Amino acid sequence: METRSAKRKKKLHNSTPQTPETDHEDRISNLPDDILHQIFSYLPIKSIAQTCVLSKRWKNLWYSFPDLDFTTVNTLANASIATSSKTGKRSRSHAPKGSEYVDQISSLLDKHSDIRVLKFRAFLSFSRLTCLIRHAVKHNVQELDVEVSTRDYFNFPRSVINSDTLKSLRLKSWHPGFRLPPLEIMRDGFQSLCKLTLSRPVLHDQPSLVDLFTNSSFPLLKKLHLEACFGLKHLRVECPVLEDLCLESCFQLQDLEISVKKLERLRVSSCFDSFCFGSRVRIEAPKLERMVWSCNAVTEECVLMNLTSLHEAFVGFFLLQENLSEAKILSVSNFLTGISCCHSLTLGNHCIEILCKSNRFAGISLGPFNKLNSLELSTGFNKHNNPGLASLFRSSPNVHTLVIKITSVRKAEQRQWNKDLWQSPSSGEERYWESQTQYLQSFLRHLKVVKIHGFIECENDVSLVKYLLKHGKVLQEVFLGTSLSKPRDSLLREKIRSQIMGFSRASSNANIVFQ
Repeated sequence: METRSAKRKKKLHNSTPQTPETDHEDRISNLPDDILHQIFSYLPIKSIAQTCVLSKRWKNLWYSFPDLDFTTVNTLANASIATSSKTGKRSRSHAPKGSEYVDQISSLLDKHSDIRVLKFRAFLSFSRLTCLIRHAVKHNVQELDVEVSTRDYFNFPRSVINSDTLKSLRLKSWHPGFRLPPLEIMRDGFQSLCKLTLSRPVLHDQPSLVDLFTNSSFPLLKKLHLEACFGLKHLRVECPVLEDLCLESCFQLQDLEISVKKLERLRVSSCFDSFCFGSRVRIEAPKLERMVWSCNAVTEECVLMNLTSLHEAFVGFFLLQENLSEAKILSVSNFLTGISCCHSLTLGNHCIEILCKSNRFAGISLGPFNKLNSLELSTGFNKHNNPGLASLFRSSPNVHTLVIKITSVRKAEQRQWNKDLWQSPSSGEERYWESQTQYLQSFLRHLKVVKIHGFIECENDVSLVKYLLKHGKVLQEVFLGTSLSKPRDSLLREKIRSQIMGFSRASSNANIVFQ
């Protein structure tokens, strides 16, 4: 018969948790291949390759992993592209290492099954580059991202043109550049390509690309990025399903024509020949939502049509000569009128200055920007720019947020506080703004927030702030940002703050924030 003590011991033994055998199992290795491949995608490729020593299962996983990103192993920064700043000769000290690196990639491509992504950066010869890309195409690569530096110009690898699987191609040459094949060959290929980036193509022998990106070529292309196209003078883009277009550093461009019904985003930066006569730009994009036009030379002709969906626009120009021709001033006017449907507008370099170059803008409204609710301006604040500012204000009757960034300001040690600016009943600038009141009624009825960055309390910015505080019907907040941040400026800051608050209490209910 079992005693009570024995029963208690037996019960206690049965209730003690036992460590299950499954806790010692390799649960990660039992996961499906696609999940393990997803985990691999977050690791550097060197770490992924090291897992193949764990077991035959992991070795097979490595050889079946479809996304090969070698940019974490070897980059052009540590390859053999070093160039002496004095002699201009390329260093060859790492050439064997770069050669071995390319051979390793080729060997891995032979061992892998189908490749989805291949990315690499290297200094190599054209023959090795062609071999690598041919291997990738043979393995049905879908995304190919290549940055190379070669000893001489190389020809665009033709093996990618007729690939049925390639969806994304990025080809960048750091030195010296690459040549495109005949346009008719490229135009008939790339039937599956959705994204194309070409950087540093050399087009001196064929400066016109008006017959490449046509409405019958690149049938699936949604994103196009062209950068540093040397010799490119004429470009037309009409790809039928293109949604995103970016042009950068095409300094010799003279003629740009864009007619794409589905284009949603456009960025053109540092383009156009400043000394070319007859330069022009023509854009028709009814679904365009966002536009960045940055640091471009002013063309002599500009036609923007049907930008009715435009929501956000940034516009800035690059000027070499101080005096602009009437044709270029009119071109800027046409450009701004063409984007008058936007809701948010930022005017960057030289826009206000250009509008004030000619007296023909005095008293003349642009636009109108009836849908505009946010306006941001970068300008050197001086009395000569007041007509340009007034013209924009007249043309923006429904703006509720105004941001002004003062770009050319005096040094802090040169500033002096002038209390008379706030106490003076009427300065020349104030009289100018008062003369504009009848034309700015709608603007003043809708303006709620004003932000001025770089506020230096000179006659020009004080006059505008006083005017807006006095006449702003629904003005709620005024932010005045200053660079008077040094300890020695503390007394000056307090004096300015006192003057602003005193004037505000006497003329407006707006909240003043002095930063």
